[in-house]
Amino acid sequence: MDKSIMQEENVAAALTPEQKAAEQERIVKGIAAELGLPHSKVKSAVGLLDEGNTIPFIARYRKEMTGELDENELRSIEERLAYRRNLEERKREVLRLIGEQGKLTPELEQAVVAAVKLQEVEDLYRPYRQKRKTRASVARERGLEPLANWLLSQPRQGEPLTEARRYINEELGVTTAEEALQGAMDIVAEGLADDARIRAWVRKFTADQGSIRSEVRQAGAESVYEMYYDYREPLRKLPPHRTLAMNRGEREEVLRVALDIPAERIHDYISRHTLRQGTAQAIKDTLNAVIEDAYKRLIAPSIEREVRAEMTEKAEEHAIGIFSANLRSLLLQPPVRGHVVLGVDPAFRTGCKLAVVDATGKLLEVAVSYPTPPNNKVAEAERIIGGLLDKYKVTLIVIGNGTASRETESFIADLIRKRGDGLKYIIVNEAGASVYSASKLAQEEFPSLDVAERSAVSIARRLQDPLAELVKIEPKAIGVGQYQHDVSQKRLGETLGGVVESAVNHVGVDVNTASASLLSYVAGINATTAKNIVKHRDETGSFASRKELQKVPRLGAKTYEQCIGFIRIPEAANPLDRTPIHPESYGFVDKLFRELKIGLESIGSDSAREQLASADIAALAAAIGVGEPTLRDIVESLMRPGRDPREELAAPVFHQDVLAIEDLQPGMELQGTVRNVIDFGAFVDIGIKNDGLVHISQLSNRFVKHPMDVVSVGDVVTVWVLNVDLKKGRVGLTMRQPSASQ
Repeated sequence: MDKSIMQEENVAAALTPEQKAAEQERIVKGIAAELGLPHSKVKSAVGLLDEGNTIPFIARYRKEMTGELDENELRSIEERLAYRRNLEERKREVLRLIGEQGKLTPELEQAVVAAVKLQEVEDLYRPYRQKRKTRASVARERGLEPLANWLLSQPRQGEPLTEARRYINEELGVTTAEEALQGAMDIVAEGLADDARIRAWVRKFTADQGSIRSEVRQAGAESVYEMYYDYREPLRKLPPHRTLAMNRGEREEVLRVALDIPAERIHDYISRHTLRQGTAQAIKDTLNAVIEDAYKRLIAPSIEREVRAEMTEKAEEHAIGIFSANLRSLLLQPPVRGHVVLGVDPAFRTGCKLAVVDATGKLLEVAVSYPTPPNNKVAEAERIIGGLLDKYKVTLIVIGNGTASRETESFIADLIRKRGDGLKYIIVNEAGASVYSASKLAQEEFPSLDVAERSAVSIARRLQDPLAELVKIEPKAIGVGQYQHDVSQKRLGETLGGVVESAVNHVGVDVNTASASLLSYVAGINATTAKNIVKHRDETGSFASRKELQKVPRLGAKTYEQCIGFIRIPEAANPLDRTPIHPESYGFVDKLFRELKIGLESIGSDSAREQLASADIAALAAAIGVGEPTLRDIVESLMRPGRDPREELAAPVFHQDVLAIEDLQPGMELQGTVRNVIDFGAFVDIGIKNDGLVHISQLSNRFVKHPMDVVSVGDVVTVWVLNVDLKKGRVGLTMRQPSASQ
């Protein structure tokens, strides 16, 4: 939106209760139609959101009210609700501003009220918006608007220059008929450029029929944008990642990017929209010249900016969606429990920082070794690391995948071979570890460690419990997307924050071990309350029941209602406090057990599980007086108390030996872990320096619309080597099993 719009005084008349209700109903109907959801579900969701309920809480504990809308649907409703309320507010403001000019007609008011997009409202307001000095405004000051109106009246007789002589006025700066006519033409051109109907048609035509063209600014220059040095593609076919790539190349002044539009068809449309039958030929010729000028000088530049901005917005939303899905998969990777872990933050000159943590993630010792170039102190590194392995009975080594990762891996693999004790290692994505290690949070957690030592601790812990460790890092610093630096950082941050919130509440949080960072993502809990929980825990000891959280300062009734279902207390006397069952439903559990004639103490037993599995949910729900969705969730929670949903996913692949790219041959079968999913395929870690690429065409024997339909970050997959480029260090992989004949 134009900055001048945003700077206008935004004072709208207060709505009456009746008007508010009518507007709310209009908004709900619009959202329901836009998202293809039942009106009643949307209305309930909007009501719950307006009451201050969080999305995880609504999705989990208000299923009867929303008809079991899931989190994605609720987030879409929340987003569209904000947009449409902003739209309604802008409509009121525009109507007020036009009305104050005395130019608001019933037809214009109806058009503004009926608009469903902000762009439509701005198009309608455009002719009435205060503008900076333009050629048309100067012409009006010189008294040439009547001449412009004469042209627009399109008389059957007359000659423009002859009529223009009447407007020569040296005092106003009009010294010739040609100057007068040009001024009038400028006024008409601006009017055409401000016509909402013309702009809407040209905008759609440009998006549907236009092409984007890019060329290199400096011939012979090498860059990552070489495929765009002489490139052209219809806008309607341009994939999102190419939009962002061209934008970046243009921003870095490597590319020139422009739109090619069939201007003749636009001229024809405006002519049909503007010219009338029987108009004098000389006037018609003048108006055709005006139409050409209006499009070239006024309409095309702004419409092309708007179309490219809309393309960019859609591409950004797509990229953010990819990042979000990858981040959720990464956060929900299964924890690797029960291991004493040696975390290694690789480096060349400054050495590999080492951190040993116990099975709970508690730091035991830090050290540094120099097995990589330029130091090459291999024997010393073997002694230092071997000493740590023996001293703490380390069962797993975790190596970050940054600088010197593969050189460090080669050293570790060789050390494991020499020891012969079955020790294994794994390489993990260390994205964001350096961000965390330099943060205030890391300084508070490990004040005596340097940045690289903190990073080694983070690398070790992110295998033990990826979710608990990764929540300490700003989500957008975790590199599992594409073009994340090219999108709106505010929008990216908001969306990824929602992803982390969703993942944390999906898993649930042990309130007696969780960090303040983790607790701050629990529904309803903010950073201050999270710190208060940890402080209360440190001062008074572990929480013995969910009820005890009500004693935490600034944790009020609403916050308690929102968060408590996602809080777990594994050692609680009441076994329900260990489950996702909300305390508001404890009474229903009592009734359920009476109906089934089982006791609370039998939760988790085989007999109780069998009874619950065979229960008639519909009949029990009616007998107990609870909704079927809520009862289904209760029964599922009782059948598997303490279940961590992440543990159902495949465990990561551990290694004992290193694989070099030179070892690979086409057709070789390998196990790998998906590290990143993007529009054109998936990158898979197969244990060499660079991840191999499975192109979208190689993901399956069937047609794949998007890679995310087949794989997710963290998936353990079987791949076959397709091709190897030793010079570029690239490996092409396939998930389509080669036939025996191949």
